[in-house]
Parts: sequence; structure tokens; C-alpha cells
Amino acid sequence: MTGTDAAASDVRTDEELAVHLDGITKRFPGVVANDDVDLRVERGNVHALLGENGAGKTTLMNVLYGLYGPTEGRVIVDGQERSFDRPRDAIDAGVGMIHQHFMLVETMTVAENIALGNEPKKWGGLAVDRARIDREIRDLCDRYGFDVDPSATVAELSVGARQRVEILKTLYRGADVLIFDEPTAVLTPQEVEDLYGVFEALTERGKTIIFITHKLGEATHAADGVTVLRDGRAVASVEPTETTREELAELMVGREVLLEADSDPVKTGDPVLATADVTVEDDRGVKVVSGIDLEVRAGEVVGIAGVDGNGQSELIEAITGLRTPDGGTVRFDGEDVTDWSRRRRIEGGMAHVPEDRHEQGLVMPFDLVENAVLGSQRSARFARNGRIDWADVRDHAEDVIETYDVRPPTADADAESFSGGNQQKFVVGRELERDPELVVATHPTRGVDIGSTEFIHERLLDLRREGKAVLVVSSNLDEVQALSDRLAVIYEGEFVAVTDPDDVTEEELGLLMAGERPDEGTQPARAGGADANANAGGER
Repeated sequence: MTGTDAAASDVRTDEELAVHLDGITKRFPGVVANDDVDLRVERGNVHALLGENGAGKTTLMNVLYGLYGPTEGRVIVDGQERSFDRPRDAIDAGVGMIHQHFMLVETMTVAENIALGNEPKKWGGLAVDRARIDREIRDLCDRYGFDVDPSATVAELSVGARQRVEILKTLYRGADVLIFDEPTAVLTPQEVEDLYGVFEALTERGKTIIFITHKLGEATHAADGVTVLRDGRAVASVEPTETTREELAELMVGREVLLEADSDPVKTGDPVLATADVTVEDDRGVKVVSGIDLEVRAGEVVGIAGVDGNGQSELIEAITGLRTPDGGTVRFDGEDVTDWSRRRRIEGGMAHVPEDRHEQGLVMPFDLVENAVLGSQRSARFARNGRIDWADVRDHAEDVIETYDVRPPTADADAESFSGGNQQKFVVGRELERDPELVVATHPTRGVDIGSTEFIHERLLDLRREGKAVLVVSSNLDEVQALSDRLAVIYEGEFVAVTDPDDVTEEELGLLMAGERPDEGTQPARAGGADANANAGGER
């Protein structure tokens, strides 16, 4: 069903809808982000806004939340046409937004974060009424089934618990319509299921949910209705029970999409990466990686699965030269590179897709031409007699933009002007096109749409087929299971299991990631050494 057909068949009036975005167009200089979009969301429903990176999903929700004003069209909430000049106006109208990157102060308590800027006062306004804040938060927790301690410090909370704090903060401000931006991006499978339970608890009490996603499983599993955006236009509005994942993928991309990576058997070669008893302390001096043994051979993909914050970040920094380990050794192509600089490792053939594209992958005020040469400023490919050949760099940047479908395809635009997904595609393209011997890819498709995810996965597998070594770190279990020949699960700085991804279920992996061991199946092992070598050699 097309968007036009859906609108024509929907006889509900604006008074019966929680939200109606009527003919929304949003233009920026040189770009039409939303083009005559019609979105209808029933009261008390969960509605998914599905689309590729750059399809206009976040822009449309920013219009609803008051961050942008529409160029054309009407915003109608609970049957009343609204004009939001700022988020405060949207909040006052009962619209709240839970952002992908949580906006919490880690050193403050749950209660302080929730009430920040909206603290009730006592004694004639001379003091904050903390008892009232705690009482109201506990009432919200009881009403919606949240297990959150108002006195806990945010820094002590898991990712899933922090998300609940963001939801409580929105409810505390009186929201009836809650917008979620990519809400499952950093959650474990169990936390995702818990979030679906939260959606159910909210809608049972009359709240309306709109969530932005590019994940087909979320749209089909959690939503009552789905609107698909492509190139800024609404191309379909459907009910999940009336469509398939394959049909939704084709609507998103405009072509048939291969939903599962085809990881064919490949014979492995010699070890390209080997760590021995690597120990790493974080910036506070706390040991976060404890004696990790890891081996990645030529022609294989090794995956590391784990909830963020369990030492995988520090381990990858030690492997790629961003941090010196406090113990143990890192060997690359047979050489001890433990003390090598990051630049020397790049020159030796190590590519790295970093965890944080903003802090480690891009210089945000630089344009894409300048970002394309990062890490290769002194390579013979781009430098002549100590001077960068910017014409060659521009050609390279434009090749990456075209090959990896970066939108808009403008090499002269600053990195900060692109959406997160398009920034990620550019970083992945730059790193994978270095002709590396080893690729270390951390969350390579985080925030990336399904069409580009398909391409990136296939490119990683192409490198594997070419005899390159690939290490993938991801909290997305579908990703690491589909790509990996061997899969290690990290918890509190140690590998708690190493397994064949075909021999373990997503539920078992989720338990391992949470520090619990399934009754049967995987056993503790090193991701290197004699036992791992026996499993790693030969064909998968």
C-alpha cells in the first residue's frame, strides 16, 4: 500500500489521532529533507518510522518536537493545529523525545536528572522539594512497572536503566506522545525485549509511541503501524501484519535486498593478529581488560560480542595503538607491535573503524576531502615530496562517497553537517579502502540503514575471501552471528565463552553478555592458543 493509498483509506479525523503531520515539507539550503510527508498516528499505538539514513526520519520528528519549523504543512496534536518554535512548546503540548544519545548528567542522581529544570520548590521557592520529587518518581515507576531507584547515581546504571531514566524524565514533564530515536542501538537482546514491555505498559495507559528505526525486526515486532520514508517522501503506511520484512526492505531501499550475509566457507591462513595475556587499565586506573588471548587468522572473521562498557573499547584501543596495554603483548603479522604508534600500524596495513565516529573517526569541522586523508597524510598514495596532493585526495573522497552511498554526495560539506549514519558510512569506506591486511571494525553498521548494512557486510566478507583478517566488535548479535567464523563473548574484561556462532542462540548469547551462563552449550575458552587454533584452522 502506498502512502497515498494509506491516507485515502484512513477515515479517522484529526480529533481521533494523537498526531497528524499534514503535508510536511522541510527544506534546507540545497536539500529537501522532507517532501510533502503525511504521517497519521493513532492514539495509544506504537508507530514505527522506518527508512534509510538520510530518508528524513529524524528531521520529520525534529519538526514534531519543535527543533525545526516546517517549511510547509501543518503539525496537529490531539486534533489541535500547533506551531512549535522550540522544544519547550512541544513539551507543553505533551510531546517528548528520548534521544539516541542519552542526555543525562552521570554524576547526578536519577531524581536530580529527571527533575532538572523542573524542580518543585518549597518554603516560598527558597528550596527544592526533594521529597516531592522522589515521591512523584516512585509513583511513575509503580504506574509503569519501572525498577529504578531515584537515589542512584546515573553513572552506576546499566544502559537499559539509563534509558528508563530518560523515559521517566519525559513522563515527569507530562508527555502523552513519546518519540524514540533509534531506541535499541546500544541495548542487549534482553534489554530490547524489556523496552518492548515498556512500550506496552505506556500504551496500555494511553500514551502514544513513535520510534525512529532502520531495523526491520523492530518495526514488524513492536509496532502497530509503520510508515516508510525514502528520499524524504512517505512511500508507504502499512500494518506489520499485512507485510513482510522483505517487502519493507524493498520499500526502504527501492530494490530487492539480501537480508542475511552469505558467509561461505573459506580456508584460513596464518595468524595476522595475536594478543597474549593483554591487560588494560582505564583512565581511572581500574583494570578493565584481564589477560585477554585473541587470535585472528588470514581469511577469517572473529567477532566479539558484549554489552558496551565491558572492556571491549579498551581492548580495541590496545590493539589499534590508541592505548598502550598495561600488560601482555600485541603481535601483528608476526611482529610485536605493542609499543607501535597508531600511524605505524596504519602504515603496516591495519585499518580501524572506531567505536566513536565523532571522537576518533572524523574531525567534525573538516570537510569530507580533508577527512578522507586522515591517517594517510604521509602515504605515497596521497603525498608527493612531503606535500599532500589534494586532487588525488578529492578523487578518493568522491570514490568513497559514491561507493558507500554517502548522502548528500558532497565532498566539500563539513562532516558535522551529515547525519550520523552517513558519517559512519564515510568512515567505514575510508578504512576498508586502505587495502588493509587487518580490519578492526567496532560497531561498523551502528546507525546505518539496511541497504548500506548489506553493502558493508558484503565488503567485510569480500576482504575475508581475499585472505584478509577481520575483527568485528558489535553489540548487534544479528551482525556478529552473521559475519563471524568464531565468536567471543566479553564480560567484565574477560572472554567468558568462545563459540561457533551457528551453535549458539541469540538468547544464550544475551545471557552470556549479561554475565549469566546458559545451562548447556558454550564453555569458557580463549579466543587464541591451542584450543582456539584447533577450531580456527581449516574451513568453517
